[in-house]
Amino acid sequence: MSTVKQVLQNKTNKIVHTISPDSTVLEAISIMAREGIGALVVLDENKVVGILSERDYTRKVALMERSSYDTVVSEIMTHKVITVKSNDTVEYCLGLMTERHLRHLPVVENEQLLGFISIGDLVKAAMEDQKQLIEQLQQYISS
Repeated sequence: MSTVKQVLQNKTNKIVHTISPDSTVLEAISIMAREGIGALVVLDENKVVGILSERDYTRKVALMERSSYDTVVSEIMTHKVITVKSNDTVEYCLGLMTERHLRHLPVVENEQLLGFISIGDLVKAAMEDQKQLIEQLQQYISS
């Protein structure tokens, strides 16, 4: 099974978009719209302190009739951030995401942000693992 390190290496877009907890929600959703992404890692002095997702925006700004201009990221971000390490397996991460209903996981080592993986990244890696296993089994059977 692949590791998070391999998933990060295989990503075509390795840029991790981040935002400060003091930024406005308008700034955050503008970045997400411009970059075509669904979440941002919230960093305070290079430390991961939260995640801001489209889901956070929808539930905590739009539905509560708050203003994107006046609300800051720290007010609506997900504060309890679950992170993974580069040596964690894809299987472990998929289980974690399923159990906790997550769509994104920051990859952190020694309190440093190494990357950001989505459920799509992990499903792609799991499919590739399955494809390789099938090929190996087919070679074994035909030998």
